[in-house]
Amino acid sequence: MAKLPAMLSLRHLLMLSLAVNVSLILRMVYEGEREGTNKNMEGYNRIIQKSRLVIPSTSFANSTRKDRSGGMDNVINLDQGDPTMYGRFWRQMGDRTTIIIPGWQSISYFSDPTSICWFLEPEFAKEVVRLHNVVGNAVTEGRHIVVGTGSSQLILAALYALSNHDAPQPISVVSAIPYYSSYPSMADYQKSGLYKWAGDAYTFDKDGPYIEMVTSPNNPDGHTRQSVVNRNQGLLVHDLAYYWPQYTPISFASDYDLTLFTVSKSTGHAGMRIGWALVKDREIAKKMTKFIELNTIGVSKDSQLRAAKVLKTVSDSCEEENSQGGQESFFKYSYKMMEQRWKLLRAAVDSGDLFSLPEFSSGFCNFLNQESKTQPAFAWLKCEGDIEDCESFLRGHKILTRSGKQFGASPKYVRISMLDTDDNFMQFIDRLSIIQN
Repeated sequence: MAKLPAMLSLRHLLMLSLAVNVSLILRMVYEGEREGTNKNMEGYNRIIQKSRLVIPSTSFANSTRKDRSGGMDNVINLDQGDPTMYGRFWRQMGDRTTIIIPGWQSISYFSDPTSICWFLEPEFAKEVVRLHNVVGNAVTEGRHIVVGTGSSQLILAALYALSNHDAPQPISVVSAIPYYSSYPSMADYQKSGLYKWAGDAYTFDKDGPYIEMVTSPNNPDGHTRQSVVNRNQGLLVHDLAYYWPQYTPISFASDYDLTLFTVSKSTGHAGMRIGWALVKDREIAKKMTKFIELNTIGVSKDSQLRAAKVLKTVSDSCEEENSQGGQESFFKYSYKMMEQRWKLLRAAVDSGDLFSLPEFSSGFCNFLNQESKTQPAFAWLKCEGDIEDCESFLRGHKILTRSGKQFGASPKYVRISMLDTDDNFMQFIDRLSIIQN
């Protein structure tokens, strides 16, 4: 018998065996509804099988074969949080969200001239209130709704509205590290004399008024957040784009002065560019509306009408689920899909020692009426050991991510989108396993 090459040591053989086992485990998780599934996954597979909108299994073996026979040259872009994962659900919903807009509709700038937010479509406002009441994630009574072109425009509108326009110096804008990577550029891009980025909320020590951005669940690390600075002259903006049941337990109805939500992360319709703010103070709502008026002279009525239909369909699915023979709700479907993806990712990460992930606690979700897991829209992945620049390391393996430096954190971290298509996500899981083993 020929001798094994010297480079093929016992350690290499063990690692190769581990890689094969991990690949088999991942395949069983992803194709759990097939016969012969490991008994340890039977409970999970029964949950998936109960869904009336079952996620069609994509052959992990096929994606592996493709990746290892030339697919390693494919670039997997998980830098952006493009929520294409949700496309499967909405395709299966058929024409339930289809709308027809006659040519004469939406001609006027005005939706309701008597309203503070005069370009807010009443139908959209109604469905926003209904959805929050169904999910139980925000108080809507006594709030003014301001619609924006995504939550990005609303963030700028909030900074404009909360600033003192007569102050000699711009107000400081802070957020706790790791903060959303766009906050610094949003605050400083136009070099406004009203507000200025002042960095990490944990180290902020400047006297006077300030605006703190509180993102919860946090982008990028997924943890629940509260305000950090907590001084008398502080003004808070709660960015709750991810406070929905598929990402985190809904444990209370948010009751803050100014909260932001967006269609892109709640239902996956990022292309609509629709977000909304719930604002207690009438004057702040008026100033936010004025900013949007100056910025874009309102928000597309067509997008609002389509968003209203989507939100209505989501709320309907939640209410119909409880009726006999009702289809599984959007949020339960999405929760199971996120649960599956996080199981795959943790299995891949745990197969070696190059990477690590944050740990999250479970909690009771008032909407799902069960113990629920935190399973964020982004994975905050850390490269362990001697890998100092995780983004560059993964880019070398043709995986595009966003460096922790852009979030004010260490370059040993990267943010990875969990919301991409099934094919891209499975190629990522396979490639991560190959890198480790």
